[in-house]
Amino acid sequence: MWGTGIDITRFGSGNPGFNNVLRYSKWRAALCLLGDAGKGLAAVWLLSTAAEGLLMRWGCGMAAIAGHCFTPFLRFQGGKGIATAAGVMLYLYPSDLLPCVLLYILLRVIGAKLAWAERGMIASMSASVLFVALLFWRHGVRPAALGAILLAFVAWRHKKNFQTLAAR
Repeated sequence: MWGTGIDITRFGSGNPGFNNVLRYSKWRAALCLLGDAGKGLAAVWLLSTAAEGLLMRWGCGMAAIAGHCFTPFLRFQGGKGIATAAGVMLYLYPSDLLPCVLLYILLRVIGAKLAWAERGMIASMSASVLFVALLFWRHGVRPAALGAILLAFVAWRHKKNFQTLAAR
């Protein structure tokens, strides 16, 4: 991890994302979060002029998220995709993202106070489910179906967290 001598992939969960970095450094975790979300936002923004239509923009976003999760720079062992997905959704549905971010923060704070196991996963998955519900309510079936596909993917990326929680 930048300037600490810690290889973040060898500590904690081994994940190079926000949650694991947060265990060691808050400001570095904030940089990680901004970088991961910025990556998703930039990918869709830069490709949006070439990507005609909603499905193509979602495809660009999903490619950015998959690239984050399976980065060749870490032997295809990247993050879980939540922050990168948030960046993609910030571009595609900015007004729908705010309530999800607020729910995420609220659940992280409550989870820390109550010492929940897997509080990061609980907050991430809850915010993702809310996002899909908002897509359905505000934009209809097609965006909600695409959101559900994204939700299934990030839930799959969190399978170890679900197993840990179920084992308690």
